[in-house]
Amino acid sequence: MSSDQHTLYARAGELFAPAIARLARAFERDREKARDLEQDIHAELWRSFARFDGRCSLKTWTYRVAHNVAADHVAAASRRPEPVPLDAIESLPEAGDAERQAAENLAIERVRELVRRLPPLDGQVIVLWLEGQSGSEIAEITGLSVGAAQVRVHRVKSLIAAAFEHPEVEPSR
Repeated sequence: MSSDQHTLYARAGELFAPAIARLARAFERDREKARDLEQDIHAELWRSFARFDGRCSLKTWTYRVAHNVAADHVAAASRRPEPVPLDAIESLPEAGDAERQAAENLAIERVRELVRRLPPLDGQVIVLWLEGQSGSEIAEITGLSVGAAQVRVHRVKSLIAAAFEHPEVEPSR
């Protein structure tokens, strides 16, 4: 363990731990599995800093590692399909606001489900976009060209919008 590795990991954790948690929850519906994925991302991030040479930003490195681990997780999960239990209610909505909160929760869960059904690279691209990354940052993290990243963002946004306009039609992979 080098002190550089420790320092880099600590800095990445400071800056990006919430984004890593959101990424894990976006790719994994089950809370425990999402926590496991988050831990896997952190473990690989720690190991990866032994190889970090500074040719890209700390942000790019962190997101690239996180997205690679998440993509591997999705690929492994698709090879071993599991039954999906009904999601438990996480919390009760506030009185008087229940209808709006229920609609928002349903919409958010629908978007999460749509993202989970996308091919891994498309899922990565849209999660990065939802995290506020620019087209050039998405391109740098994923290895796509800026144009290809922007086209994927547009295409996935259109698929999600269409799924809300026509809920009977499922988006294809």
